[in-house]
Amino acid sequence: MQDKFKSSTVYQIYIKSFCDSNGDGIGDINGIRSKLPYIKSLGVKYIWVTPFFCSPMADNGYDVSDYRNVNPMFGTMEDCEKMIAEADALGMGFMFDMVFNHTSDEHEWFKKALAGDPEYIDYYIFRDNPPEWTSIFGGSAWKFVPSLGKSYLHLFDPKQPDLNWDNPKVREELKDVVRFWKAKGVKGFRFDVLNRISKPADLESLPSGNGGAFCKDGPHVHEYIQELVRDTGIGDMITVGEMASTTLEQCIRYSSPESHELSMCFNFHHLKVDYKDGDKWTLMPPDLKELRRIFSEWQEGMSKAGSWQALFWCNHDQPRVVSRFGDEVKYWKESAKMLATFIHFLRGTPYIYQGEELGMTNAHFNSISQYQDVEALNYYEIMRDKGVSEFDALKVLASKSRDNGRTPMQWNSGHGAGFTDGESWLGIPMNYTRINVETEEHDPDSILKYYRHLVKLRKEYRVIADGDVKFLDTGNDNVIAYERTSGTERLVVICNFSGNDEKVTGIDIKGRVLIGNYSGTHRMMKPYEVLAILQA
Repeated sequence: MQDKFKSSTVYQIYIKSFCDSNGDGIGDINGIRSKLPYIKSLGVKYIWVTPFFCSPMADNGYDVSDYRNVNPMFGTMEDCEKMIAEADALGMGFMFDMVFNHTSDEHEWFKKALAGDPEYIDYYIFRDNPPEWTSIFGGSAWKFVPSLGKSYLHLFDPKQPDLNWDNPKVREELKDVVRFWKAKGVKGFRFDVLNRISKPADLESLPSGNGGAFCKDGPHVHEYIQELVRDTGIGDMITVGEMASTTLEQCIRYSSPESHELSMCFNFHHLKVDYKDGDKWTLMPPDLKELRRIFSEWQEGMSKAGSWQALFWCNHDQPRVVSRFGDEVKYWKESAKMLATFIHFLRGTPYIYQGEELGMTNAHFNSISQYQDVEALNYYEIMRDKGVSEFDALKVLASKSRDNGRTPMQWNSGHGAGFTDGESWLGIPMNYTRINVETEEHDPDSILKYYRHLVKLRKEYRVIADGDVKFLDTGNDNVIAYERTSGTERLVVICNFSGNDEKVTGIDIKGRVLIGNYSGTHRMMKPYEVLAILQA
């Protein structure tokens, strides 16, 4: 199953911010269609597009009210069918985003539940005396319904009630959704927060705390995923599960060929190394020693078990990586290229998030009125209620908010960054005049052209696509290095994660430089330098 996509790369589209075709300031399906040749030029095989199904958009589409229909703000079913067919003609396939942990509170199932229909009450998780849990977005994880005398679980926003996967009728409904889109020609699926679908049996007896901590890798999660894959016939398609706060052992099982579950997993441990004491909403520099430890543990552990990872720095829920782990000012181009090489040459399938191939940065908003993300708005109020100053609260959001990854794609230096002819739904970083597709197409040393080369190299070298991986000791916490081996081929990748010259010891740097962001090979690594050396 994995062999079909080991040399492939996936491009992620956040539809609301990718390309607006009708001037309403919101990206849409026809906008994607117009940019398919550009996506093809990157060399990617699959396109993951975030949900565009009917939704009240309380969480930008991750609150689905109808899984089988297109939200009119994004287009029509005919537009969608044309998009799938046109991508297929270009040799690419779409991966659709299935939000199966919860629905919108405006979904027909939930409306029937609120009306007191016992069949549909059992589609969700209602309790008489629920534990005092906080939701992942802040506030209580339970909402009381006076007419029912019960509260329903929402691990995220109150408008996102969790589904009851223990009900076989729910599982059958969701299988039908997968079959529906598979019949439309979709080539793969990304499953949102999949490891949260199976909840503990006796919720009311559990203590108070963060609800998400109690609802991960639940008692029947593997059984339910196997059933979903088996009964929908998607076992030979590319599938990826978003696995929140999981363990290496669980991800090995989720993506093991013997488990017959998923092609690969997203895990997020490497993106918490700048969470002070585990808290996202605090500021601290990335712990590079911990970053190396996590990558080493997960890469080598997954490799040894024969399981597979989805490789990524960015997505619609994360800040921009060049702002987070690089230097978006002095070493913008160098750090963006280093970070790209580090992730693309690891063992797994790389994901490029729209604009990452340009080196797009965080938004740097300076007013709460500029933010749209429900999570950021919630935590801004929480911080202010705790006495945090407006300045300091905005400083945290400028670094941590999901809106940093959701600003519109920067196509050119014209009005609306070429994203829209109208007024964009979300603000655009001021640096769009120099960081955009049009400008980088004309720069032979651009980040965009560097990404194209990385994608091409994965297809050309088996050692990149399928080699074993081992992390190396560099004698320097700021420099992370690893080797990939396949047969007689050995690829050594050395990455300087600092803005200073850094010495490297104990690594053989003889061989041919396959790619790098400076010229030559040397023991003293320049700021944010990367070297990928091929040794026969």
